Amino acid sequence: MNQGKPSPVRVLVVDDDRIILESLGEFLRLEGYEVETAISLTQSLDALERQPADLVICDVNMPGGNGFELLHVVKRRFPETVLVMVTAYGTIESAVEAIKMGAYDYLTKPIIDDELRVCVERALAQQAILRENRILKDRLDQRFGLDNLIGHDYRMLKVFDLIEAVASSNATVLIQGASGTGKSLIAGVIHQRSARRDKPFVEVSCGAIPETLLESELFGHVRGAFTGAIANKIGKFKSAHGGTVFLDEVAAASPALQVKLLRVLQSHQFDPVGSDKTEAVDVRVVLASNKDLEQECAAGRFREDLFYRINVVTIEMPALVDRIGDVPLLVGHFVPRLAREMNRQVLGVNDRAMQVLQRYHWPGNVRELENVIERALVLCKGPYVGVDDLPPKVIRSAAEATRSEQPQPQTLKQALEEPEKRVIEDALRANGWNRQLTSEQLGINRTTLYKKMKRYRLDAEPLPTYS
Repeated sequence: MNQGKPSPVRVLVVDDDRIILESLGEFLRLEGYEVETAISLTQSLDALERQPADLVICDVNMPGGNGFELLHVVKRRFPETVLVMVTAYGTIESAVEAIKMGAYDYLTKPIIDDELRVCVERALAQQAILRENRILKDRLDQRFGLDNLIGHDYRMLKVFDLIEAVASSNATVLIQGASGTGKSLIAGVIHQRSARRDKPFVEVSCGAIPETLLESELFGHVRGAFTGAIANKIGKFKSAHGGTVFLDEVAAASPALQVKLLRVLQSHQFDPVGSDKTEAVDVRVVLASNKDLEQECAAGRFREDLFYRINVVTIEMPALVDRIGDVPLLVGHFVPRLAREMNRQVLGVNDRAMQVLQRYHWPGNVRELENVIERALVLCKGPYVGVDDLPPKVIRSAAEATRSEQPQPQTLKQALEEPEKRVIEDALRANGWNRQLTSEQLGINRTTLYKKMKRYRLDAEPLPTYS
């Protein structure tokens, strides 16, 4: 597959002095940039509409407007474009004001080539950072968008409602559910739909980090705090300032660490390991556990005061086996995405394979289903995944479930017993448990009725009830 050459960096130069305009344009072209020039606000806006620029170098004063107006438009409509102001010595105050409004830098006339070269290189480095941030933000939106939450089961609809209700607040959220049910996805969606979405989302798996290092990982440490601490380290809470910290598997935290978590949740303050200086932080905390924390409290493994502090809003994630009707929806979500990522021409899953998927008990929940679909796409030789593309354990488990659901063979006599019992009981009730009247109604003698009553345990007349 041929890869195209990267697009040249595009620079728009705006100045009403044609001599300066031509000089700047020629220099930048020799530096390897694609340059377009404009002499007015109107021309510069037309140029940006045709093709946005990576960098705009703009004079403060222009016919029909000024650099501040162009800066305002660029910040609003072309957020990845970086703008550098050009000014005469007498209007440096205006250039400084432009920096406050969002311009990257300013140059003073007469412009020196080396200064221009350095300024452009730095401005384009800033532009690359802005583009990278946008790409990362788009990826976060794709990963944690509400569209990735799949399900029409009433349990999932309750989860969606809770997310909508709690996302805009700063309330602590506890997400409980078995491994693979999507707890980290829910935490990410809550962050993406909150006012903190442009700030960091920092995820920590408490169960994956050794207990001796977890405190340092969360709160940081100072140099010399312990063997191997050769430099100061900023912890996850400080890294997430202004954003959200997601603590997965919080039940794995030691009792000592639970005390520190309680403190940071209550006061938003903590002490880095080995430091006597208290740090303050503004974060929202979302926690998750694959264990029932109420039961962990009863067993003495989790602090009750911490549990009551984090149990503000609890979201219970249902197991996939409890919402098996959502399997086709999830498969319909996974197949096209994974097919694109793997460059496979697979359109879906055939009916027989889907039946097998819906009869499996999914101990690994949604994560296991995704892995099974990924494996099936690797093995699939046609446009649709078939039963043979599924793992043997899934096929075996589904077959066993099918056999257990099939009715066991019965004799005719056994099959008629339950209907006969209901007919006799209904007749007894209708006749006030009078055996003579019941036998006459049923067309059998009293002895036969009595034997059948004994057989079906209907011989004990119920006591009368009084209202």
